[in-house]
Parts: sequence; structure tokens; C-alpha cells
Amino acid sequence: MKKIAVLGSTGSVGTQTLDVISHAPEQFRVEAMAAGNNAALFIEQIHQFQPRKVSIATKELADHIKGQIPAGIEVYYGDEGLVEIASQTDADFVVTALVGSKGLDSTLAAIEAGKDIGLANKETLVTAGHIVTSMVKKHGVTMLPIDSEHSAIFQCLNGESKENIQRITITASGGSFRDRTRAELEGVTVEEALRHPNWSMGAKITIDSATMVNKGLEVIEAHWLFDLPYEQIDTLIHPESIIHSYVEFKDTSIIAQLGNPDMRVPIQYALTYPNRVASPSERLNLAKLGQLHFREMDYDRYPCLRMAFDCGKIGGTAPTVYNAANEVAVARFLQGEITFLQIEDIIASALDRHEVISLPSLEQIQETDSLTRRIASEIRFR
Repeated sequence: MKKIAVLGSTGSVGTQTLDVISHAPEQFRVEAMAAGNNAALFIEQIHQFQPRKVSIATKELADHIKGQIPAGIEVYYGDEGLVEIASQTDADFVVTALVGSKGLDSTLAAIEAGKDIGLANKETLVTAGHIVTSMVKKHGVTMLPIDSEHSAIFQCLNGESKENIQRITITASGGSFRDRTRAELEGVTVEEALRHPNWSMGAKITIDSATMVNKGLEVIEAHWLFDLPYEQIDTLIHPESIIHSYVEFKDTSIIAQLGNPDMRVPIQYALTYPNRVASPSERLNLAKLGQLHFREMDYDRYPCLRMAFDCGKIGGTAPTVYNAANEVAVARFLQGEITFLQIEDIIASALDRHEVISLPSLEQIQETDSLTRRIASEIRFR
């Protein structure tokens, strides 16, 4: 039986991870869980899965849940609680489903403790890819991608030699505004931006999908996961999200991974790798679907994606700034402080003000992240 710790259990990926586990109780045991502020859902999850340790965002919430969960379960909170759940349990496998750069410390702690990682927190590799990948090698752990796109590439590369890769292509749905011109993005509302046509995701990732920042983060993550230069990474708009990504080889052969848009499939693959087991997900019927559509990526229409490629090629602290500025900008948009198009303005402005550190230490990355958040919070528009 595989023992699992889930970081971010009440979020979109976390809840779907627990759904996968609930369909195979003979294969998995939830050893520990960490959540944010959704105490009500977290209490339900604790009662259902009976973990030995749990952690929640604040001391107040920790005190709140203590009297509502079974006796004997250890309760932690805050950043230290995340590290405890990630590293100080009997879990074999840690699913990092936290949103944003706050997943970095706990992921590093899990790696250092010898835990295998199911990575759904792309910001971890974006902000500190050189450190994370070095630690993975040092401690001999496995890091398996949970994002549908990276899982697809990982599956397509099974048994293949890296030397035979021509390029990988990460597909993108295009997000909530894929059929709108830039002129038509003036004045769009938060509610419109949150209506993703294909996937059920959290608010931050849904906004990132609409700006194409999410795809930019995935490009940088793919660079580190598959050890490929950015010149061998492409993107393509595919509105149906059926081909999750594909690999082209030097002999012109292309291997793609297909399936209905359902995050439970890549989650389950990471949990059961290298085996495949039956899934409750709906099976893909290509005859019923009829046809698939594709469009070349327009980097003028999606400048945030172009900035991601530029930051990835520059390296160092540039991706850290890109990610931190975006997190602040998205939060400000969701709160009604800025317009949708001003998200990209904040990212560009933060990058313009930053002097890149080429090989940053973890402390320098954290300092850069903190400074960038302050700058992005203070940027004002007339």
C-alpha cells in the first residue's frame, strides 16, 4: 500500500487527488494532509481519510478544527506545518498541489526527506528549478509531473531516448477569452475570466489560463522536467484539450497523449506509476467527437507567454520575478483593483525594474520573490 501526503488538499488538484484515492482504498492510505483556509471542507476530508497529521493555514483555524476531528490526529499550521506534513510522516509519496511559490519550501523538505514527489505546483520549478532538480538527483527521489501537459509528455517519452527528440509541443486551450481579440479584452470582468471552457480549476490558474501565463509557467517547468532547451519547446492552441501535449522525434514521428479533459487521469498515473489501473473517468470517443482543431500560437495576442520564454532563456531570478509579479497581479485583478490587461503590464514593469542574478541561492530567490511582490503591489495606473 502506497502512503500519500497531500499538500493543498482542499484545492482543485487536491480534491481530485483524494477522489482518485477514494476509488482505490486498497492501494493507498492518506498519511497526512495540508490545507489553506477552507476549514469546513478540510474537516470533512479529515473525517473521511483519517490522516495521522494535518496542517492548516493559521493558528486560529488550527484551534478551530481541533475540536471537530477525531482524537489523536496531530494538528499543525502555517509554513512550518506545511514542512511537517511534507517531510515528517511515513508517506512514500507527496502530492504538492499548493498554488503559487509557497510550495517551494515544503517540496524541498519532502525531497530532502527522501519522499517521491507528484508535482502539481509548477511554480516550484519556475522559481528554483536548478535547486530542485539538483536536490532530486542528490537524494535519489522520483519527481513525477501531475499537470496534464507534462504528464502527457512524460508518457510520450517512456522508453525513448532524449537524443531522438526534435521538439515537444505543449497544447493550450486558449482560456476563457480564446475567441476574443486584444481590443475585445478591454473591460472584461472577473466573472467572465473565470469561465474556463474546458477545465475545472481554481481561480488563480483559470486567470493564468486566460492570460496564457499558465502556459508560460508550463514551458519553464518543462525545460527543467525534461532537461530541454527552450528552442525545443513549442506551444499550440488546441481548443478541445483532447491532445494534452505531444513529442516530435527526429524521424518526423509524433507521439501524442489523448484523453478527455479530466485531471484525475494524470493524477492517477502519477500515483500508480509505472502501472496503469482502471479509472472512473469517462472514456474518449473520437468518432463521437468528430474533429479536433488547432491554431498557431500568437505571441502578440499573448505577450505573457512571450515574456515567459524570454525569462526562461535569461534564467536566474528572471522566472522568479515573472511568477511573483503575476501572483500579485492576479490577486489584484480578482479583488477588482486592476483591469485584466493590466496583469501583463505589472509583470512587464516588475521585470524591467529587476537586475537578474544568474545563479541565485535559495535565500536570493526568496529575497527576489519578496521584493517583487512589494513592487507589484505598489504599481499604480492612471
